[in-house]
Amino acid sequence: METLILKQTHDLEIAANILRQCGLVACPTETVYGLCGNALDEKVVENIFKAKGRPSDNPLIVHICSLDMLEQLVLEVSDDAKKLMDAFWPGPLTLIFKSKDIIPLKTRGNLKTVAIRFPSNKIIVELIKKSKLPLAAPSANISGKPSPTNIDRVIEDLYGKIDCIIDGGNCTIGLESTVVDVSSENMAILRPGVITTTMLKKIVPQINVPTNAEPIAPGMKYKHYAPFANVVIVKGEQLEKIAIKIQELVIKDKLNKKRVGILIVDELMNYFDNIPVLSLGSINNLENIASNLFEKLRQLDDLQLEQVYTIYLNDNNLGVSIMNRLVKACNNQIIEN
Repeated sequence: METLILKQTHDLEIAANILRQCGLVACPTETVYGLCGNALDEKVVENIFKAKGRPSDNPLIVHICSLDMLEQLVLEVSDDAKKLMDAFWPGPLTLIFKSKDIIPLKTRGNLKTVAIRFPSNKIIVELIKKSKLPLAAPSANISGKPSPTNIDRVIEDLYGKIDCIIDGGNCTIGLESTVVDVSSENMAILRPGVITTTMLKKIVPQINVPTNAEPIAPGMKYKHYAPFANVVIVKGEQLEKIAIKIQELVIKDKLNKKRVGILIVDELMNYFDNIPVLSLGSINNLENIASNLFEKLRQLDDLQLEQVYTIYLNDNNLGVSIMNRLVKACNNQIIEN
């Protein structure tokens, strides 16, 4: 299959027509690039899973462009859900509702609920409007790999597997949306994102943060965000001591002829010589680190490394969301220093 590449908003009608004809289109959102298809067509959804190599029991997020579209898809919207929608939609917040039968079970991962997001990125919103379809849009990558935040990574994973890719530049946020279950009275945060627990609790104080939630949202059930290299997080109270510990680990790996690298913050860049070192950004700018994270994980693969050491960031507010992804990328390998 030859994949059509479209530049930004030019010829979005072409992409919308591809979607109406049961094709697949990758396009940017404010979070990461998404692989879009008609959420109401089982065959299209099967093709999304096939293109990504994604397990079919992993539910997809359905993207909408209006509250009228939401009413067509879900059974009920609680008052608390409306408060969250008023505060954060359009934006990087996914809400889980009880689903109407119009949404196929394949889209929902065989669940009674459905994940819905009203994005703020103008390209995907216009694509939904022009196609007149709710769009299932998981991240536009091979399942398990770091999510793509630019078109080059989408092409790397999906060119020749889908019909069209829209170049919308770099995604601004870089982490997937926060996910909140509003399908029952026990509202709960299922996946952290840039809309933090603190922000959510200001709107709905009683919202829960479960530790062992059932996997009813994307990203809860399978290993995610992992580069090919083995990634280990080093955790400690002082940056300098973390750097020294990483130096010790690197020396051991070099003696064993391993191709080793570092994923670190700006403040520790000068501690390492004669070794591949990538910076996530300043530890004082978590928004920048969040937007850089997936691309830096991809760059580790570009370097063909076997072993990578990185740093544990403060796990509060946005740090929670960053560490959620990084811990999954390293499969919970954390060294306490």
